[in-house]
Amino acid sequence: IILIDARHGVLTQTKRHSFIASMLGIKHVVVAINKMDLVGYSQERFNEIKDDYLAFSSQLTLGDIQFVPLSALKGVNTIEPAEQTSWYTGKPLMSILESVEISKDKDLENFRLPVQYVNRPNLNFRGFCGTVAAGIIKPGDKITALPSGKSSTVNSIVTFEGEIEEGFAGQAITLTLNDEIDISRGDMIVKADNIPAISSAFKAHIVWMTDEEIQPGKLIDIKLGSKLVSGSIQSIDELIDVNTLKKSKINHLELNSIALCTVHLNQTIAFDPYNENRSTGSFIIIDRLSNVTVGAGMIQSIA
Repeated sequence: IILIDARHGVLTQTKRHSFIASMLGIKHVVVAINKMDLVGYSQERFNEIKDDYLAFSSQLTLGDIQFVPLSALKGVNTIEPAEQTSWYTGKPLMSILESVEISKDKDLENFRLPVQYVNRPNLNFRGFCGTVAAGIIKPGDKITALPSGKSSTVNSIVTFEGEIEEGFAGQAITLTLNDEIDISRGDMIVKADNIPAISSAFKAHIVWMTDEEIQPGKLIDIKLGSKLVSGSIQSIDELIDVNTLKKSKINHLELNSIALCTVHLNQTIAFDPYNENRSTGSFIIIDRLSNVTVGAGMIQSIA
């Protein structure tokens, strides 16, 4: 929900929050134009703010945008339609939040299972545990383990309740395979005919989250899913001003900086662009000395 004061319209803060929502891949946005009672519930003022916001947001990658005139103080259009805004034909805020369709946002095509744990309680059972990041898997499906590239087929899918016939995005499962192949924590299991990117270098938007600046070349740890690797920011390609969306060159990252960077790792990993899969396209940066999370990143492409 992007909240706008009807008296002031689209402000720098509005643009900042909208840019961050766009960068995070949020696909449904409600622009709540509040304090309409202080502008006489003016339809003209509502439309003016709506047009200003749409002009700005055309530079972003926001998907579904809905606008609601509100008076939170008076309860206008929060739960039920209001007489004061009889010109507004859309739903009240709560109805939008309760009815927004998000199930279609799940990726059910590209199967991805980051391995969190290898379960071997005895010599007769070897299972690969994790939460399905995307897609659907069934017994008999041919899979490939990355980054090794070794393949097998699914023997069974096990959950806490027992064996199931299908695993899907968001579900915690254990896969058993028909072949003994080497798979470890941090690897990714995918369908053999649907392989993500595999590389030791990528471009990513990085948000720096600590007071201590970082310059290209410093050794850092990067955690993507259950995979922990070392690497460094090779170059800072462009700094993004979240207030104006202007881009500039810079030679370091400081607190709250958001920049497009080239990252090099010391080994290859499997990943997807963030706009295709948030789970396999996002990572955190960990300081090697303090073990503190100092940054977060969203992968854009192979470098």
